Amino acid sequence: MNAELRIWDIPGGIHPPEQKALSNRTPIIAAPLPARLIVPLAQHIGAPAEPCVQVGEQVLKGQLIAAANGLISAAVHAPSSGTVSFIGEQPYPHVSGFSAPAIVIDTDGQDTWCELEPCADYRHLSASELLEKIRQAGISGLGGAGFPSAAKLTARPSQKIHTLIINGTECEPYITADDVLMRERASELVSGIDILVQLIQPNQVLIGVEDNKPEAIAALRQALQQRSYTLKVFPTKYPSGGEKQLIQILTGKEVPSGGLPADIGMLCQNVGTCVAIHDAVVLGKPLISRVTTLTGEALARPGNVQALIGTPVGELLAFAGLAEQRLDRLIMGGPMMGFSLPSLDVPLIKTSNCLLAVTREELPPAPPALPCIRCGECADACPASLLPQQLHFFALGQQHEQLKAHNLFDCIECGACAYVCPSSIPLVQYYRAAKAEIRELEQKQLKAEHSKQRFEQRQERLRRAEEQKEAERQARAERAAKAKAAQAASPAPAAETTPADEQLKRLKIAASMAQVALKKAEKQLAIHDTAELQNQVSELRAAAQAAEQALQAAQTSAPSTPPAAAPAGQDEALKKAKIEAAMLKAQLRKLEKLDNPSSEQQAEIIQLQQQLASAEQALQAAQASTPSTPPAAAPADQDEALKKAKIEAAMLKAQLR
Repeated sequence: MNAELRIWDIPGGIHPPEQKALSNRTPIIAAPLPARLIVPLAQHIGAPAEPCVQVGEQVLKGQLIAAANGLISAAVHAPSSGTVSFIGEQPYPHVSGFSAPAIVIDTDGQDTWCELEPCADYRHLSASELLEKIRQAGISGLGGAGFPSAAKLTARPSQKIHTLIINGTECEPYITADDVLMRERASELVSGIDILVQLIQPNQVLIGVEDNKPEAIAALRQALQQRSYTLKVFPTKYPSGGEKQLIQILTGKEVPSGGLPADIGMLCQNVGTCVAIHDAVVLGKPLISRVTTLTGEALARPGNVQALIGTPVGELLAFAGLAEQRLDRLIMGGPMMGFSLPSLDVPLIKTSNCLLAVTREELPPAPPALPCIRCGECADACPASLLPQQLHFFALGQQHEQLKAHNLFDCIECGACAYVCPSSIPLVQYYRAAKAEIRELEQKQLKAEHSKQRFEQRQERLRRAEEQKEAERQARAERAAKAKAAQAASPAPAAETTPADEQLKRLKIAASMAQVALKKAEKQLAIHDTAELQNQVSELRAAAQAAEQALQAAQTSAPSTPPAAAPAGQDEALKKAKIEAAMLKAQLRKLEKLDNPSSEQQAEIIQLQQQLASAEQALQAAQASTPSTPPAAAPADQDEALKKAKIEAAMLKAQLR
């Protein structure tokens, strides 16, 4: 055998009834334009697209209506011209039956295209320009889970792609969309491969097709006459169309557990994706329609249609002659890996390669599951060489670590194990549930770890801030200590205040406060003569006399101070005495001007006269205790105090007048 055409086998695999003849005998026909299109924002793996239109806006066919939201995302375009009537939750084709965000377009029947940018001669474009055209067209994988093609084709510096593999296997029963596409659009398929070759520069291109598609194989051989690409035909076996399984069949190499084909320098693309890339680059058309198989015995006219994305599946089935009374289940995808749709109102999306309307006789429901008998047939059928019965046991016990240790995520959910199980155990359902639980727990752990890191970073910031504050405090303390030491080492100034002066100042303040309290009490006694106030006045008078005696004793014992070194406290006391005497005089004059003073006002006049006499005595005493200073040597603060006293006296006179 030619080494170039050599093929390898995969472990396991099954041969279910193909049932492809139902839909592969007629050419692709265009599905009718629906009155209403429901275009979901998430038709791919990754982040949903972000709407860029508003309700009521007129759109054209091919116009961008939702932009890609990140690297792992794909743009969404209007499948036909019309009016945006709603943006929000709509039915979605998923096994859960949940709704999802979508843009609803009421078509106008004109199917008017927006302005396109075709590029028939793309060979002058750089790899980045080609990649951008693919990204803007919103292309995602049309044969699998729908991974955004631009992200998959993005060059990796450390991973050189030396082998490009084109998947034309379509191994699942009933589905014939890729088969008829290769028959009718082989030249566009080869053109799409040419674009991929220019983009990633592989060393070789391998095209894999099962031997149950003779017409497609003949069309490809005809289209590949001028190309060096290798077409490999191999025996039919399910699930040879799996990405990792096809790589093993065509090259004999295995993708490592938990790895990707790019890890071993390989890249896989579906034939439908290649045609979509040709349309995007050469014709400038975004991905707004796809070939979908309509099949099953509940349909009168099964076949393949070119249907717009967003078309309600009920309208497609009606176009194919659905006999609703015979319909038992509607499956999106094939009988092995597809899922039952909860409603006919869900829209067609980019990954919808088949709508299977089966009768009860055609695909009877599975019998009730029985206990596992440990026969091992599931392990023999597994194409990934796993232990399905052991995974089932761990899934029942929610032993997530054991599931990961036994490579649960290498399971491609092909359903071969469940197909051969004599106990009719729905093994794939257990695996899907276990995967979802593990992913959810990992997401929670990731969020918890992220929160922990943020908390630790915050604590570290606070610790550094506290250390900085402490360092600044220590620096300030050191500077203060150095300044204090320098001050202690320097000679004391001539006018430095001594402890005796401080004691004298405190005694003067205490005597002044005692006098003020006594005067207030005497004023209250003059207005309200009560025994309690008389006792209070007597106590305050005794306290004032005691404070005055202590002050006089301190003044007598204090050494005489040269005029130049007189404490500033004496000047301050003199200033206060002058101000107090002036204020009392002003109040007394104001009351004396009254024509008919009341008894209370007369009592207040007497009280003020007494207080004024005491204030004048205190002023004379302060003047006597303040040493005289030659005019040339008078301190500047005494001049300032005298100036303020004069101003105060002038203000009091003005008020009195």
